[in-house]
Amino acid sequence: MARSRLPSPIFEYMDGAAETEATARRNISAFEADALIPRCLVNVTSVRTATKVLGKNIAWPVFCGPTGASRLYHHEGERAVARAAAKAETFYSLSLAGSCSLEEIARASAGPKMFQIIGLKDRALTRELILAAKALGYAALCLTVDASVRGKRERELRNGMGVPPKVSLATLARFAMRPEWTLRLLCNERVSMANLPRSQRKGSGIFSDLIETSLFLGNQLDPSMSWDEVEELMSLWQGPFAIKGIMHVDDARRAAMIGATTVIVSNHGGRQLDGAAAPIEVLPRIVDAVGDRVEVILDGGIRRGVQILKALARGAKACAIGRPYLYGLAAGGEAGVTRALDILRAELVAAMQLSGCTDVSKIDSSIVERL
Repeated sequence: MARSRLPSPIFEYMDGAAETEATARRNISAFEADALIPRCLVNVTSVRTATKVLGKNIAWPVFCGPTGASRLYHHEGERAVARAAAKAETFYSLSLAGSCSLEEIARASAGPKMFQIIGLKDRALTRELILAAKALGYAALCLTVDASVRGKRERELRNGMGVPPKVSLATLARFAMRPEWTLRLLCNERVSMANLPRSQRKGSGIFSDLIETSLFLGNQLDPSMSWDEVEELMSLWQGPFAIKGIMHVDDARRAAMIGATTVIVSNHGGRQLDGAAAPIEVLPRIVDAVGDRVEVILDGGIRRGVQILKALARGAKACAIGRPYLYGLAAGGEAGVTRALDILRAELVAAMQLSGCTDVSKIDSSIVERL
C-alpha cells in the first residue's frame, strides 16, 4: 500500500539500501538460521509483554527507531509516528534528520521519547540540540555511530534523492503520478530537516528547504569522531544513553566500559556498508560480552513477531524498527503506524503462546536453535 501511494522516488528512498542491497536482504533472511523449539502444555492463556528500556516502562519490547524526513511519506510525518507510539505505550525516537522539530514532537506526544544525534563538525550545535532535548523532557539520547560517511545508495542516486536531492523533470513527472501525495505536499509546510539550521531566504522549489538542510547535514558529517567525544556527550546528557550502530563485540565492550546504558546492534538497515553481517548474527556474541552491564537492543530486519521472539531468545532486551512503521505511515498516516504496530504486537503474543512463553523477561536461548 505504501508503494501504491508514494511517488516511486520517495518509496525507493525509504525502501532502498546500499549498493547491491545484500545486507538489507540478509538482515531479514538471517533470522531463518534460527529455529524456534516450542514448549508445550504451558498455560498461555495470558502472556506478559511489558519490559523496561532506557529507563522507562514500555508495554512490549519493540519501539520506533529514528528515521529521517518522515514528512516525505505523509504530511503529518514524525508527529503521527510519535502519537501512534504513545498509544502503543512504547518509545518514539526522533532523528536529527527528522522533518519535525524537537518542540513539535514534545507537544505531539506525552509518551517516552528519545532523540538521536550523529557526530557533527559543529560541536556547539550538537551541544545546543542535546540541551534542548533535555529541557523538553526527552527520556534518552541516542548517538548513531555508523553514519559518519554516507553509504552509496544506488536507488536514491538513480532517482535524484541523494544528498543533496537533485529534482529533475523526470522525477517531477513521477511525483505527478501520485496527485494526492503531491497535493498534500503543496498544501502543507515545506519539508526540511527541522532541527538543522537553514537560511531565512525562501527558495522557489518545493524541496528547496530539504535540499538546503540535507546539504548542510552532508557537509557536517564528521568521520573523525572518537570515543573520548562520546564520553563528553554522555557527561553533558546525564541520563540514559544509547550507542546505535554497534556490530563488533570489542566496540560493545568499549561502550559498556565508558558507561553507556544501552547498545543498539545495528547496521543502519543495510543503508551504509553493503556486505556487512546482519544484527541477529552478531547479537549473541555481544550479549555474552556485555549483556550483564548494558541493555542490548536489536535493530534491523524485524518484519514479523516471530523475529522479535527470536531476538529476545538470543538475548536482546528489545527491538527497534524503522521501515515497518514507515510503510504504515505512508499507507495511512497515524492510523497506518498504529496498524503496523498492532500487527507486530499481535504476532509476538501469538508466537510466545505457541512457543510456551508467558513472560518476555523469561525468554531465553532454550527455545531457539541455530540450524
